[in-house]
Amino acid sequence: MTSQDQNRVKIFDTTLRDGEQCPGASMNLEEKLRVAEVLAQMGVDIIEAGFPIASNGDFEAVNLIAKQIKGPTICGLARSGRQDIDRAAEALKPAERKRIHVFIATSPLHMRVKLQMTPEQVLETVASSVAHARRFTDDVEWSCEDGTRSEFDFLCRCIEAALKSGARTINVPDTVGYAVPAEFGSLIRRLIERVPGLDQATVSTHCHNDLGLAVANSLAGVANGARQVECTVNGIGERAGNAALEEIVMALRVRHDVAPFATGVKSELITKASRLVSGITGMVVQPNKAIVGANAFAHEAGIHQDGVLKDAQTYEIMTPESIGLNKSKLVMGKHSGRHAFRKKLDELGLAVGDNAMNEAFRRFKDLADRKKDVYDEDIVALVDEEMSRAADRVHFVSLGVVCGSKGPQTAELELEIDGAVRKTTASGSGPVDATFNAIKSLVPHRGTLQLYQVHAVTEGTDAQAQVTVRLSEDGKSVNGQGADIDTLVASARAYVNALNKLMVKREKTAPPAMAMGAGS
Repeated sequence: MTSQDQNRVKIFDTTLRDGEQCPGASMNLEEKLRVAEVLAQMGVDIIEAGFPIASNGDFEAVNLIAKQIKGPTICGLARSGRQDIDRAAEALKPAERKRIHVFIATSPLHMRVKLQMTPEQVLETVASSVAHARRFTDDVEWSCEDGTRSEFDFLCRCIEAALKSGARTINVPDTVGYAVPAEFGSLIRRLIERVPGLDQATVSTHCHNDLGLAVANSLAGVANGARQVECTVNGIGERAGNAALEEIVMALRVRHDVAPFATGVKSELITKASRLVSGITGMVVQPNKAIVGANAFAHEAGIHQDGVLKDAQTYEIMTPESIGLNKSKLVMGKHSGRHAFRKKLDELGLAVGDNAMNEAFRRFKDLADRKKDVYDEDIVALVDEEMSRAADRVHFVSLGVVCGSKGPQTAELELEIDGAVRKTTASGSGPVDATFNAIKSLVPHRGTLQLYQVHAVTEGTDAQAQVTVRLSEDGKSVNGQGADIDTLVASARAYVNALNKLMVKREKTAPPAMAMGAGS
């Protein structure tokens, strides 16, 4: 192995598996494919596309991504039972490069309480599960769930059993975000020194952020011999989330002097990926979030502004362009034509079909008539919304609202339902409530509102509002998004978008709920 190979860190993206387990971050089939396409463009090494045994929807997503995404290895997660592994293997069949990721808990607490298995039973299961997965692919990854709270000697025995059974990658997860960097780095180093053959395999990290240390722990793991990092876009994931892909990639790029490692990720696509995942999941990136937050390259303090104006490097350790945050070279407005609009979409890296393009252009012209300056963010919001509506049965047509401090608040709504335009008027305890009541009147459903969230796409009083609505029905949750210069119209669009997704979920059946444990 060359020194260059030894210093190459694989990026294992689990946005579509662990990231999607974050409450409310559920994605539909088309949305998962869009995220996978961007991850492939970025050059991530492995895409963990889902947990095929969890539901028919997860199986379909892994299978579709395996069929359509070329370049990265496509991975499916499985517990240690044969049924899980067989289901993952079936879903991954079409992939040009496939990986089965098998896991079982190894900490005393998890073995006793969750698995109700003895250490010897767990050890036997490690060997048999990896051997079974090897029947379907040479690329098998094994994970010790709750690895950082496992007894060291037992952990070594389990890893040795996994290696002897054919695992090529050994993942050591900090499943509950318990470790600190010095401790986690030491654990990786000690395992490589102790376990025979581990120095010839790929050691991976999968760190959760419960103490805010997921990225620091992952980097400590790399410094001590790990050569794969499992992470998610924007750091989304269960509880406090996972190590953030963008922070890992840029830390290794900016601090190459002290961390002489490289990834294959095209960092210029980081902003695109961040915006896509944020838009689809409805999880707005906090302004002070490292790398991709709105304030990451903003300077308000006078001394900072003076320094940046003289030399950006005084306060910027990376350029906005290095993460794809490019200043627009093409100013858009009401006189811009279709060709300029298409060129702008290309500049923003947005691939749009003809139908979505036509509707997005129509809405852009309408927006430009009402808004003096149309920013890149405005166009991204419009296009993202149109791309998620291709197969909708219900479409927003128009909305008129009467509101104010005296009331009553009423909404007059028009929707196109299965090709027919229908109208209604409804009242409520506010303009948003009246609008949603009108939608319920035209499209009766049992869905309950779990989240209503509004944020401004850009600055100014004429900024577009981007609204996220989460609906839940029979234990299934979906997110809908809508954007418009009128907050109430954006709210109606978001609710209708969520309702369409709920209709699709209704038509799909899934196996009974299961305790997922989620591996890493």
